[in-house]
Amino acid sequence: MTSLVVVSAGLSNPSSTRLLADGLTSDTVEALGAGVEVTTIELRDLAHQITDHLLTGFPGVKLGEAIEVVRRADGIIAVTPVFSASYSGLFKNFFDVLEEGVLDGKPVLVAATAGTARHSLVIEHALRPLFSYLHAVVVPTGVFAATDDFGDDGLDRRSARAAGELAALMGKASAPAGSLGNRRTVEDEFAEPTPFDKLLRQASGR
Repeated sequence: MTSLVVVSAGLSNPSSTRLLADGLTSDTVEALGAGVEVTTIELRDLAHQITDHLLTGFPGVKLGEAIEVVRRADGIIAVTPVFSASYSGLFKNFFDVLEEGVLDGKPVLVAATAGTARHSLVIEHALRPLFSYLHAVVVPTGVFAATDDFGDDGLDRRSARAAGELAALMGKASAPAGSLGNRRTVEDEFAEPTPFDKLLRQASGR
């Protein structure tokens, strides 16, 4: 069964970050078809354990379970609110406590929410570099949603396109957990990028 893990860093309940995460999850599950196991990690529920881990080097039970879920994931959707023109501290701290290599070769869809479109470049100047550094394979389309974007057809189209790209990359991720196997690394993507039309064909099953 394909494992999809959704990491949401929204601080309120409910939050626009979780709303965007749920929409991306729905589109990705639809693109993948049957046999998808979805696990959603709400970082606000792990905030204290993440801080404790940073101070002690040891994860609490719930945080340890979340890290293991990420380790076994075939694909990840990572969504953060924007604070001070970048990802939230809680979001960054969660990925800081992952062991080196956990995200190697994993397909990741990055997304962010903010009050206005002025923060839309956060995808390119903050999120994409972070996950490239962690050796994840970031899908070509990042999804940014300002408050006014919710309910707009443009956001729906971006979400569906990004979900299709993630599903296409996850279709290649058949290697055992902890092994790169057939997964393409960041270096692979730079050396020989997957053509966008091929990603679309794979996502549509053609």
